[in-house]
Amino acid sequence: MSKNKTNRFTPLWMAVCVVIGILVGTFYANHFSGNRLNIINSSGNKLNNLLHIIDDQYVDTVNINDLVEKAMPQILAELDPHSVYITAREGEIANDDLRGSFFGIGIEFVIRQDTIRVQNVIGNGPAERAGMMAGDKIVEVDDSSFVGKICTNEEAMHRLKGPKDTKVKIGLIRYGEKKVRHITITRGEIPTKSVTACYMIDDETGYIKMKNFGENTYPELLIALAKLAQQSFSNLVIDLRGNTGGYLESAVQIANEFLSKGQLIVYTEGRSFPRQEYRADGRGSYQNIPLVVLVDEGSASASEILAGSIQDNDRGTIIGRRSFGKGLVQKPMEFSDHSMIRLTIARYYTPSGRCIQKPYTDGKHYDDDWLSRYQHGEFFSVDSIKHTGPQYHTANGRVVYGGGGITPDIFIPEDTLGMTSYYKEATMSGLILQFAYNYTDENRQRLSELKEVKDMERYLKSQNIVEKFANFADKNGLKRRNLMIQKSHKLLERFVISRIIYNIHNEQSWTEYLNQDDPSIKETLRLFKAGEAFPQKPVAEEAGKKIAHA
Repeated sequence: MSKNKTNRFTPLWMAVCVVIGILVGTFYANHFSGNRLNIINSSGNKLNNLLHIIDDQYVDTVNINDLVEKAMPQILAELDPHSVYITAREGEIANDDLRGSFFGIGIEFVIRQDTIRVQNVIGNGPAERAGMMAGDKIVEVDDSSFVGKICTNEEAMHRLKGPKDTKVKIGLIRYGEKKVRHITITRGEIPTKSVTACYMIDDETGYIKMKNFGENTYPELLIALAKLAQQSFSNLVIDLRGNTGGYLESAVQIANEFLSKGQLIVYTEGRSFPRQEYRADGRGSYQNIPLVVLVDEGSASASEILAGSIQDNDRGTIIGRRSFGKGLVQKPMEFSDHSMIRLTIARYYTPSGRCIQKPYTDGKHYDDDWLSRYQHGEFFSVDSIKHTGPQYHTANGRVVYGGGGITPDIFIPEDTLGMTSYYKEATMSGLILQFAYNYTDENRQRLSELKEVKDMERYLKSQNIVEKFANFADKNGLKRRNLMIQKSHKLLERFVISRIIYNIHNEQSWTEYLNQDDPSIKETLRLFKAGEAFPQKPVAEEAGKKIAHA
């Protein structure tokens, strides 16, 4: 009987043991592995699962937020070169130029020898009203020393900018003095200009230079055009060299001023964003004025939208070198902490249908594109330009190319006359900028008396400025090379004088000086004089030659 009873309960005991085993195993699995098996096999995405596992099991305490901050740029970099993550502080700095104004003290500065040097003081701005002068060195901010390694551009802007009507106490040293002066500045609204130069090159030709496309660029352009109209301009050149772009809407507004009703300016299209066209409304006031647009390898994004719309509609002539090649549209998306991502959502296309985005396979290759262009001779010969995209046709049937920037109608090579390794090192090392600042500081009173650019140019040439620079450079690590200095004398003189003019006057005076012997400006004036600012309609088989060998 007892034996049969035991046999009868054996299955029950075995089942109980299995259940106990499962419970014990589950306990230990949960205790020692954090129950991550369920997480890994859950329906959540793998990245979130990974972060949960790290947070739960990693040997040391990890700040998951910091980990995410570091990972996000890497993730976005896998998409394309222009999808980026921006911290809150970086976003504020990046947007100031495009917003049209920011709140600060109103100075332009450079950092030399770990110290803020005031280069220019904005007229009637907070700093000028408080008594700050160009040439002052800022050594304290809010009673704390601000020199040395802590003194970076980013940290300086962070400390000097701030909400409107807030105060900042500045300790500064003036040239020729040793004692620190203290002034208190009430921060105010500081305008940032997109149009940095506007003047008449000759009796008929107006010139406008734009450094970016921001919120106020279009009204600034209208003001500049009105100023030129008062001087009876009949030709116009818009200089977009070095203009890295900005807002699409700003470029569209400006193109609208020069195009006829219905002409396509640009269109955008992406996987989740249907084609959107931007066309001229016919209200532009300058639809018939002879027009030239200057571009170079630094002209990007919105600059290429404007140049492409002018070129594809045969509205004017593009002069210079092939532009950067950014044809991607980013949408900013802000997080609760004011950091953001700028995600590429579409490509933009010029009126002929070309996307001018240059190829990208990896970040390094993309970033080194300028160097690659330089090395294979593109800056010096039109025949070295490598087009990766197909051919397209303008309104008049001229051939243009996609896949890598706007190729100009008339190519202007970079000037290599007088170029030496000494000159390259002098410019790339920053020694010319340092010398120009020091010279300006030491001679500010005399230089400030020279109100006209030509007067200052004559004076500086009489001071044997290149020899003074060579002595300064020799003492600061750039060994004298007398034959190279002689060969590069004109380039060195031009660069040094331009920077001193910039330090004393403003960006317009600097631009006027550099434009005096600029090859692109000379070609522009020749074109206007010959009446060739509007491209003529070529026969189809000659169109490619007209572009490639202009």
